[in-house]
Amino acid sequence: MSETQERTGTLQDLAAIAPATHDKPVHEVKRDAQGRSYATGRRKDAVARVWIKPGKGDIIVNGRSVGEYFARPVLRMLITQPFLITDRYNSFDVYCTVKGGGLSGQAGAVRHGISRALTHYEPELRGILKVAGFLTRDSRVVERKKYGRAKARRSFQFSKR
Repeated sequence: MSETQERTGTLQDLAAIAPATHDKPVHEVKRDAQGRSYATGRRKDAVARVWIKPGKGDIIVNGRSVGEYFARPVLRMLITQPFLITDRYNSFDVYCTVKGGGLSGQAGAVRHGISRALTHYEPELRGILKVAGFLTRDSRVVERKKYGRAKARRSFQFSKR
């Protein structure tokens, strides 16, 4: 028997003996004393701290209702996407505080935070949210301005004379 056959035979024997304990990572439920789940969401320069608990679907952002804070319907739709895709619409109350960035970045940060908080509350929803891309932090940020340039990429205007 050659050396490679001995090694593969040994590995196969080990695989048969050892139980498969690392098939799927086990995600546990994370709730505080009030039954809330917390998560942080980020997008561009915005950071959202999000708490969710079972309720009738109220969303409070920085002490104001979601319709008052995010006036554009597109931003409100962005925030409710995690609930719609998991069939949990109007079953959780959301309280969040958002800092930094503009309204679009803040809405993206709230969506990211809600998605992460949902996975802490119900770990079995993780697969649905992961496939939809809501658990991935969107890492696109504004490119910095370079020296010798008018903006990040634009050159200064050329003058022949």
